[in-house]
Amino acid sequence: MRDRLTDKHAAPADGLPPEPPEPLSHSLKQRHLTMLGLGGVIGAGLFVGSGAGISIAGPAIICSYLLAGVLAMLVMRMLGEMSAAMPASGSFSVYAEKALGRWAGFSAGWLYWFLLVVVLAVEATGAAKIANGWLPAVDQWVWVLIFMVVFTVTNLTAVKNFGEFEFWFAALKVAAIVLFLILATLAVFGLLPDTHPVGVGNLTGHGGFFPKGFGGVVAGMLAVVFAFGGLEVVTIAAAESDDPARSVARAVRSAVWRILFFYVGSMLVIVTLLPWDSLEPGQSPYVAVLDSIGIPSAGQIMEIVVFVALLSALNANLYGSSRMVFSLAERGEAPKGLLKVSGGGVPRRAVFASVAFGFVSVVLNLLWPDTVFLYMLNAVGAVLLFVWALIAVSQLRLRRRIEREMPERLTLPMWCFPFLTWAALLGMAAVLVLMLFDDAARPQLLWSSGAAAVVLAIAGVRELRARRA
Repeated sequence: MRDRLTDKHAAPADGLPPEPPEPLSHSLKQRHLTMLGLGGVIGAGLFVGSGAGISIAGPAIICSYLLAGVLAMLVMRMLGEMSAAMPASGSFSVYAEKALGRWAGFSAGWLYWFLLVVVLAVEATGAAKIANGWLPAVDQWVWVLIFMVVFTVTNLTAVKNFGEFEFWFAALKVAAIVLFLILATLAVFGLLPDTHPVGVGNLTGHGGFFPKGFGGVVAGMLAVVFAFGGLEVVTIAAAESDDPARSVARAVRSAVWRILFFYVGSMLVIVTLLPWDSLEPGQSPYVAVLDSIGIPSAGQIMEIVVFVALLSALNANLYGSSRMVFSLAERGEAPKGLLKVSGGGVPRRAVFASVAFGFVSVVLNLLWPDTVFLYMLNAVGAVLLFVWALIAVSQLRLRRRIEREMPERLTLPMWCFPFLTWAALLGMAAVLVLMLFDDAARPQLLWSSGAAAVVLAIAGVRELRARRA
């Protein structure tokens, strides 16, 4: 299809009516956004990574997930408020620019883009390792190439293809976790064959509910808080829906509570059914539970679910990164050449730019996973918290202006404003301080701070040049 060049610019930082209509496609449906919101954070971090959290905190991992989940829920409510009032493909990057100036929009957008394309490499490599185990004759790098090509083509054709892929991927993940919760709950009460009520022995025995003290809860939170990243993509995708303001409001409302239920509910049944110290870090606690209640081939079933979860995240991150860099180009914060949009409303050059760096990240991951790529991964380790903090500060500044200039668009207001917004900011600050004093998390914080400093320095230089021009 013939490409067209857009030249839309963002509104000034002090102007609030919403951006003009996006030149992108508007073919995403409500069901796509709803399922994207539900499935966006249900990934390998939950199905496999939760085992590490349990080993750190014991049964109190329930509290860790609850604290992290509440923080993520508050951030999504803030982001939902702004997205419903001012839908934009750049989402929080656009809102940061409106609230704080170009430097903030530039920094939020590029940091998040960098985060997505680096994590994309982890997901592609993880899925390739699983596929290589199924078909050892096909090398791991070949699987990576296949996945990257397939999802690049998917994202280049039409946004509805992305929506359909994510809908069915997310539907499988949601169905898997709902089925797990049903089976595990029945087993807790002894309602499955060859099971008996387990009571609360596993919650109160083996060192008690807090075997590592409150420090274990804190350490567990550091291990699991980043698993909630990914919900932000639903606000990016909302700009390409048929009714952006209403769609994002519905998606955020339905997602935040259910995600919290899925995460906390899963941890509750896992540590109720099994002694926490019997679970091995690095192995899926979901597999351990399914094995304990006699589900045949539990490991193979969960391996398929994790494989789908990784591909789903890869697809969503490629989509989110391409839309973010496209939005940056719209506002003059990225090369104008990225503004080419196909006749079907797909920013193809932005997709190519994102997948190109994604390929670079994958190659680095395959060749130097313990050196170059490890530094890159550490450099994005705390970026999510930086982005969340910018979301909160932006919402603090924009809320009053929305109330004053377009109150009819305040359809998804933040709860107890401004108190819960400030509480969320304090929570993020506390997590960052805790990371500084945690031996495992400190390198991520320091490298991420270095990456953020570089981006901020570039943003500052751009501001000075703009003022002199």
